[in-house]
Amino acid sequence: MRLRNTLPGAFLIIFCLLLFPFKISAEDVQGTDETALTEEILPEVSEPETELENITQNLENLEDAIGKESVNMGLVMRLGIAAGIIIGQILLIRLVWFLFKRLGRKVHLYGQVNFKPLKIKNYRLLDTKQILEIIFFFLKIGKYLITILQLIITVPIIFSLFPLTEHLASKIFDYILTPVKRIALGIINYIPNLFTIVIIVLVTRYVIRSLRFFSTQISKGKLVIPGFYADWAQPTFNILRFLLYAFTVAIVYPYLPGSDSAIFQGVSVFVGIIFSLGSSSAIGNLVAGVVITYMRPFKVGDRIKLNDVTGFVVEKSPIVIRVKTHKNEYVTFPNMMILNSSIINYNTSSDEDEEGLVLYADITFGYSTPWQTVQAILIKAALATIHVQEDPKPFVLQTAMDDFYANYQINFFTKNVDKVPAIYSDLYKNIQNGFHAAGIDMTVSHFRSNLPYEPYVPPKEPEETEPPAAPTR
Repeated sequence: MRLRNTLPGAFLIIFCLLLFPFKISAEDVQGTDETALTEEILPEVSEPETELENITQNLENLEDAIGKESVNMGLVMRLGIAAGIIIGQILLIRLVWFLFKRLGRKVHLYGQVNFKPLKIKNYRLLDTKQILEIIFFFLKIGKYLITILQLIITVPIIFSLFPLTEHLASKIFDYILTPVKRIALGIINYIPNLFTIVIIVLVTRYVIRSLRFFSTQISKGKLVIPGFYADWAQPTFNILRFLLYAFTVAIVYPYLPGSDSAIFQGVSVFVGIIFSLGSSSAIGNLVAGVVITYMRPFKVGDRIKLNDVTGFVVEKSPIVIRVKTHKNEYVTFPNMMILNSSIINYNTSSDEDEEGLVLYADITFGYSTPWQTVQAILIKAALATIHVQEDPKPFVLQTAMDDFYANYQINFFTKNVDKVPAIYSDLYKNIQNGFHAAGIDMTVSHFRSNLPYEPYVPPKEPEETEPPAAPTR
């Protein structure tokens, strides 16, 4: 609205600037009175011999006066044409804005009924209101572009009507047409390079599609390569895809417009330096993630122990690993730290070994209870525990003999590593029930003296006595 209200004022200023130099010239001609003009055209004849020369001079002065009058008439006509062009452009701009306003209303009414939200699968990208706002934004840009184009065309045409501003019109046309010519010629000359880039991008795209197909077949087990594990397929595909993209950029780079300019090269070097300095830790984690992938210490879903945290691997990314504990706590570890830490994987034995994972618990009993009885009760309690395998059979190891009791360790096999806390809880209950049913007390007696405590005081050493004096004579 502000631009529409200021357009008439802008055209009026341009018109005044055009009128100002010619107004001075016209006043110079009109300010000469008729007497002076008559004297200039018909001066007195002072001498008979100069009569022919005076007549010739008078004719030339008359031609100049007639020419100035015709110039004044042409100036008025040009000013009228310029005013008509300005008024016509103002009306045309108002018409264009009115048409865009009506078009916006029609689009709004049509879009509320017919435009549907833009979705990709179950994710909504844009709703109807946002789509209409984007359309209105482009309509506004189109309206302003048409208005600017009208101004660009109008101003040089008006300037070209007057002799004093005619050179400005040619310069303005050069300023407008020269960049347009350069852009058009640049686009035409760039077409061969554009075809080269399109061919390179298409080849890269179909190579990546082929690699994705093979990686999917390997990960699903339909394609088996000796020595290549199925869980390596997706990480290997990601690495190859990244290398192909980097290789494609390196090939396409010389074909980009302005790639040989010093400014373009300087910006590229600057961005590379900033990226290398600011992402050293991220690059280290990426490299560590690649190493961990091919080490295969665990996979998503495995129960592991990393440092003091025990839980299930829920996410493996190129930068970090996330572990979910049995208390539903999510712990994040950078790949560089994992590479330098010891990892216990409880799923490896249950997946690759037929016997499964060995769980154990330590119990101490005094020597008054026979070891045969203790071992029998422990094995029976283990067999009664949920998720414990009967084959191989649980067994007991006596791991230590202290001064007052012996240390027994019950060992048993299971393949339900995700139920380890529940297995231990059920085992401890069965052990208590077994010893209580056998009438054996599991408590260990502790003895202490009720006598008052008296600190030890060492005896005093006898004092040295002086030897007796010798008798005098």
